[in-house]
Amino acid sequence: MTESAVTHDLMGGKLHVYKRDGSRFWQCSAFEAGKNRRATTREDSLARAKQVAEDWYLELRGKLRTGEIKAEKTFKDAAAQFEREYEIITEGQRNPRWVEGHKRRLKIHLIPFFGDMGLSEITPGQVQEYRIHRREKAMEERGKPPARSTMHHEIVCLRQVLKTAVRHGWLQYMPDLSEPYRSSGKIAHRAWFSPEEYRQLYEATRRRARTPKRSRYKWESEQLHDYVLFMANTGLRPDEAARLQYRDVTIVEDEHLGEDILEIVVRGKRGVGYCMSMPGAVLPFKRLLARNKPQDQTALIFPKHHRQLFNNILNEEGLKFDREGNRRTAYSLRHTYICLRLMEGADIYQIAKNCRTSVEMIEKHYAVHLRTTLDTAAINIRRDRPSKAKQPRKRKD
Repeated sequence: MTESAVTHDLMGGKLHVYKRDGSRFWQCSAFEAGKNRRATTREDSLARAKQVAEDWYLELRGKLRTGEIKAEKTFKDAAAQFEREYEIITEGQRNPRWVEGHKRRLKIHLIPFFGDMGLSEITPGQVQEYRIHRREKAMEERGKPPARSTMHHEIVCLRQVLKTAVRHGWLQYMPDLSEPYRSSGKIAHRAWFSPEEYRQLYEATRRRARTPKRSRYKWESEQLHDYVLFMANTGLRPDEAARLQYRDVTIVEDEHLGEDILEIVVRGKRGVGYCMSMPGAVLPFKRLLARNKPQDQTALIFPKHHRQLFNNILNEEGLKFDREGNRRTAYSLRHTYICLRLMEGADIYQIAKNCRTSVEMIEKHYAVHLRTTLDTAAINIRRDRPSKAKQPRKRKD
């Protein structure tokens, strides 16, 4: 539809009344807050249409003054642009689940709170109000506050949306999103199994594999036992192990050890990487191969999660929590691999490469609590200090 050649200007040329071709009703339009706004008068009489248009225009100006209509882009606009950009630009570089996680955070938490706010209205004070709102809502619904990592991911998502707005010129500068009243958090190590606890765990899973509580659980019990040994000897993340296919694993001979190890192609959150296992992973892999008899090499090595059985054994053995109260999960097997390698004197840089992480992360979360990483020769060294009497005096001119 095109506008009629006949247009009537009102309010000093700021309001226009016109008819569309094929319509009997007069329309009105006005350019306000950077946007052309239109409405129908639902009147076929020009005189009555002008009155309705003037009322509509005055109401529109009133909404602009009270803030009901934003004269700038809103957070919802920036969020829509961010979703569109992020999914396209990070395709193949970010795990699809991570991208979906940002969408979920926006839809459930961030847009309901910030959505109708103009971008300039999102101040450090409003961000702090959001933190309080999230805590109060979580306490009301679940009886406990959101986890620190949950809030961290939501603030990261908020920051990404505001950065999008800055790039497009919709926001002049980024507000301060740092959390007030918070000192530097203590560095807590991640839950792992000490050598004695790890031995207790795999002996318990081995007993369960040999004598399951019910015969129909025999396959799951055997799978879990091999899963524990495989994970603790490779250092894979649980999500990496869940994607692992038989074609990704090759048995090779380690020329330094003179023993067989596994060479693994890993596909995870950091893209494609490689892992060289300990010799202890070879026998569990051979058992998995013989037990599951894969029809082709694309079959998953671990087709099922055995979370419930794993938790049951941890609870039965009193291993579910470490001495600091940290909850142990399948991820703790990766932490165990790293800690045991450090205790045996492995090079921290090589461990970082093999585990597809950084030296900084290992030093921060793993090496910090291992006494074996402290060099007593460097700590307890004693050097003879020269006697003051033997020191030559400085000559003063």
